[in-house]
Amino acid sequence: MPNINYVIKNDLCVGCGICEGVCPLKAITIKPGKGRFLPDIENSLCRNDKGCHRCLDVCPGIGCNLLEIAREVQIGASNEDVLVGRCEKCFTGYSTDRELRYHAASGGMVTQMLIWLLETKRIDGAVVTSFDNSEPLMVRTFIATTREELFNAKGAKYAPVSLHHVSRLIKEADGNMFVIVGLPCHIQGLRKQEQKYRMLRNKIVAYFGLYCSCGRTFYLTEYVLKERGIQREELTYFAYRDEGCLGSMVAKRRKRSQDNHSHSEIPSYGKDEVYKERFQNYYHPLRSFFIPKRCLFCVDHYARLSDMSFGDIHIKPYSDDKIGINSVVARTHEMWAWLVQAKADGAICIDELPVELLNQSQCMAWKKYIRVGTFMKIAGLFGNKVPKYDVPLPVIHVVRNSMDYVQTRIQQFIGSHKSLWPLIGVLKSKPPQE
Repeated sequence: MPNINYVIKNDLCVGCGICEGVCPLKAITIKPGKGRFLPDIENSLCRNDKGCHRCLDVCPGIGCNLLEIAREVQIGASNEDVLVGRCEKCFTGYSTDRELRYHAASGGMVTQMLIWLLETKRIDGAVVTSFDNSEPLMVRTFIATTREELFNAKGAKYAPVSLHHVSRLIKEADGNMFVIVGLPCHIQGLRKQEQKYRMLRNKIVAYFGLYCSCGRTFYLTEYVLKERGIQREELTYFAYRDEGCLGSMVAKRRKRSQDNHSHSEIPSYGKDEVYKERFQNYYHPLRSFFIPKRCLFCVDHYARLSDMSFGDIHIKPYSDDKIGINSVVARTHEMWAWLVQAKADGAICIDELPVELLNQSQCMAWKKYIRVGTFMKIAGLFGNKVPKYDVPLPVIHVVRNSMDYVQTRIQQFIGSHKSLWPLIGVLKSKPPQE
């Protein structure tokens, strides 16, 4: 078997970082490059020729047996949906802490549940991600053990996130009860690690998964800030989504002696040096320009291997809410019981949600399902390696999906080459009507 070099060579890396954590000889280091997190292999240390290949064993980039693993870890789940996966019940919900609810990406349910679990001593900490104050707009993963740390890690991060330190953090941490928050690909990698190497299983009580339509490269943020004349080095605060449901990008910068904007169409900073722009206005028009190629072959929108999944809900009447509201998938009876008890304790508000309505609210879940089979076929025709899943995938609407694939690959090519970024201003779509 090859090592993780196979994944890099064939552009299948999702940047999850799990491979670094399982390498027994520390031959892998995750580094930022080409707008993503990528493994760097010290070949002189690698012992793949001796039969190691642990890095490839856990890699979600080459695919994952989603159905097989779900049957093993979600025992007793009473329902199964072709898009959502195995589940007990679905809900809408939000935090009863109004400040948290308003400033989180949706309803604050992930952070509130972690705070409740910590304060009721059901967990010792949670692996979460926050911006790194020492390096603007880079993210760091750590174990939060206080309410304040969890609160500060709230909100969406439309940037690459690596969990390469997770194995070490969990192994060295005091306590035996932790939750890991991650994207679908992160959780796939960690579940594969559990299957092969059970070091983590006894210390992880739950995985909290975040719905994901597609990842974004670091270039997304770089482009957005550059287009608006915002200097990254001047930032004192940045959030992709803040202040209510869906929310706004909020950027705070150090006070300038004078404004250097040269284009009148760029909104100016107010007296308090704060820039705000609605999420839909800056994010949706950028389409697929900053999506990694590997994300085109993903079949897992809802984080099917998590214990509980969280996301937005873009359908009326829930979309009329202006403060924040989540949709939640409880995949086991224990997770359902957690939600019920958290509601009884006054930490959250929840209402049951039919899975059909959840799927209607997540248009990308269906879009990914009906196109990924065609995308893989096209990529294979050009000699490209693609991931393998045990989820049956239809190959339908071939002409339309083929055109979608070509268009998306052109956008990705433009987004990955900074010299071509001027074309984005011409090709990007109009903001959606609110």
